[in-house]
Amino acid sequence: MSLPNMLQITPLLSAYRTGTLTPTNMVHDVIARIDSYTTQDPAVWISRVPAEKLLARAAELEKQAATDLPLYGIPFAVKDNIDVAGLPTTAGCPAFAYEPQESAEVVRRLEAAGAILIGKTNLDQFATGLVGMRSPYGQPHCVFNPEYVSGGSSSGTAVAVAAGLVSFALGTDTAGSGRVPAAFNNIVGLKPSRGVLSTYGLVPACESLDCISVFAGSTADAWEVEQIAAAPDARSPYSRALDVRPLPLTTFRFGVLKKEDQFFDGNAANAALYARAIHLLEQIGGTPVELDFAPLKETAALLYSGPFVVERLAAIKDFYNTHRQDMDPTVGAIIDGAKNYTATDVFEGIYRQHSLQQVAQRMWADFDIMLLPTAPRIVTKQEVMEQPIAANSLLGAYTNFVNLLDMAACAVPAGFAPDGLPFGVTFIAPAFTDKDLAVLAGRFHHALGEAVGLTRTDKPVSKEADTTAPNNRVLLAVVGAHLKGFPLHWQLEQEHAVLRNTTRTAPDYRLFALPNATPPKPGLVREQGFEGNGLEVEVYELDAAGFGRFVASVPQPMSIGRITLEDGKEVCGFLCSEAVARSGTDITETGGWRYYMQTR
Repeated sequence: MSLPNMLQITPLLSAYRTGTLTPTNMVHDVIARIDSYTTQDPAVWISRVPAEKLLARAAELEKQAATDLPLYGIPFAVKDNIDVAGLPTTAGCPAFAYEPQESAEVVRRLEAAGAILIGKTNLDQFATGLVGMRSPYGQPHCVFNPEYVSGGSSSGTAVAVAAGLVSFALGTDTAGSGRVPAAFNNIVGLKPSRGVLSTYGLVPACESLDCISVFAGSTADAWEVEQIAAAPDARSPYSRALDVRPLPLTTFRFGVLKKEDQFFDGNAANAALYARAIHLLEQIGGTPVELDFAPLKETAALLYSGPFVVERLAAIKDFYNTHRQDMDPTVGAIIDGAKNYTATDVFEGIYRQHSLQQVAQRMWADFDIMLLPTAPRIVTKQEVMEQPIAANSLLGAYTNFVNLLDMAACAVPAGFAPDGLPFGVTFIAPAFTDKDLAVLAGRFHHALGEAVGLTRTDKPVSKEADTTAPNNRVLLAVVGAHLKGFPLHWQLEQEHAVLRNTTRTAPDYRLFALPNATPPKPGLVREQGFEGNGLEVEVYELDAAGFGRFVASVPQPMSIGRITLEDGKEVCGFLCSEAVARSGTDITETGGWRYYMQTR
């Protein structure tokens, strides 16, 4: 069988169990994918398991029944600060590299469940950073645009999943490293409660705060991996059992940022996408409650602007004392800052951390979960080179406090800005709510109706494929009730949208008349391999601010994604949740909504 673009767990297991796929076939495909993607981004991997060993592992699995193991034949990767027997651990620093005698506990458990380890991925050195730019092994880039960062420190880890090279990958998350790269590459990043996944075999960043995290294409996959990998481990000093705590799943309250606390660094499109995420979660059953961000912001400052940086020095003190000159300059400068703090400062920081934990604990009386932006905006590689510390700090605005306050978090995609770059939100809840948090985040992700990873465009977005019109104006294709002369066209008129042209989509789109829609409206979906005649669309031009307001008003199951036109150009446009669309009537043969409505 031909493997899907995203290697999600359930379809692969189904193929194995029906006999249409074997682990050997999968290994050959993954090797080919990696070799191909390396021409676009050579910085994803630091080391890989040799092909002959992967094929031997596949052959070993084929001696067992596919139903015997929960991760039978599922390919995965690990960040290169996690030990794997037979591969060096570098932590992104060649002078630090060593050969571990045994694999980390989480790796051992996943392999015992049938997963196939493909290799080890790039990272910000010593897991210090959120940008993905602090590695001598190269700097991976966002899968949608090579001029933008992948996010870090789990940089190569996120890209490996988003590019469809593996089904899932292990990263780490101390200050957001398991969430920011997920947002920047349109995938899921599940940060478990601290200690639930053993850190035995992990090079620590801040040992009291470190979490091994899971990157995947869905929250269901991420949770499946977490529960298989989770177990108490006496060798891990902060290990604890997952004492599952429930969350309300039908009606619930969710904390949101007040307007004055919303910071997107001037990115109006991301502000609109956050507003849309709030609206969507309301439709799912949530009631928004404004939260006080001040104590969370103060907590975040403790991590990099306070004495907790001393713990980063403690993690590598012997290496630092003898090899400071071999470290990345920015990473070294951050850890140098530890010398400015005394033991008294550290204890005072710990006391303040615990006081803020009590403040945060009282916040949960007002709401059940938080819904925050994962990051204000994605940054370019050039920005990081010019201002490495400032750019990194920007990305941690909504992530740094989570581990200090002992919370679980799940980052999920939340749509795309007009420039084709992804935006994400993070669901946050008290410790040990991991399972239900993943359920709620998964419902949101499903309702969003977007594809995951690079499958959204099937290729990186370059400047030549930019979807914005000149002078920061946006091109928007409409296919249904917003067409000229139809009931919702006034929403475009009030934003002073200008009709640029009437054209058709690429041939691989289908159109469905949605059931019970008022006013009547269609759902557009893309079907790989389908060859039709394209569907008529009207392309309008409007300014970025107007586009942001328009996007915020779009109800589910509709979403604004990117549509390929018959000439191959890409513009923003209406897409629909495939499950909802296919519950309606297929009207593709009519050629478009206008023709369908004329013949009803």
